[in-house]
Amino acid sequence: MKLNVFFEEIEKFEKPENLKQKLEKLIEDEHKIPGEINIIFCHDEYLLKLNKDYLNHDYYTDVITFDFSGQNIISGDIFISIDRVKENAQLYKIDFGNELQRVIIHGTLHLIGFNDKEEEEKRTMTMKEDFYLNSNFLK
Repeated sequence: MKLNVFFEEIEKFEKPENLKQKLEKLIEDEHKIPGEINIIFCHDEYLLKLNKDYLNHDYYTDVITFDFSGQNIISGDIFISIDRVKENAQLYKIDFGNELQRVIIHGTLHLIGFNDKEEEEKRTMTMKEDFYLNSNFLK
């Protein structure tokens, strides 16, 4: 798997330890093949512009994925708003690192094919996130 991490218009910070290996394992545990994934950390306004330009949504979000997967090979871009991650960590009274891990897992699950538009999909997505978080997957 090729993992690229970028910081767009924000200060760099340390990414979760062993991120590449852990995402490879997550993808393989979901019976897929790891390809190339780009994780782009950015701020709210950067992600809002993407949300408007590409998805026609006019609201802030914590993560947007662009899926380039094909034939069971998982590839794509995961854009993450660090502003949203920080705010959600405060709102839910959890550690920033824990919330960041959840969002990385969430974006990867989207690339694998999981959705969260319907209530049942949201429950499944949250269950998967909790499983990978509670198994110390990205720690």
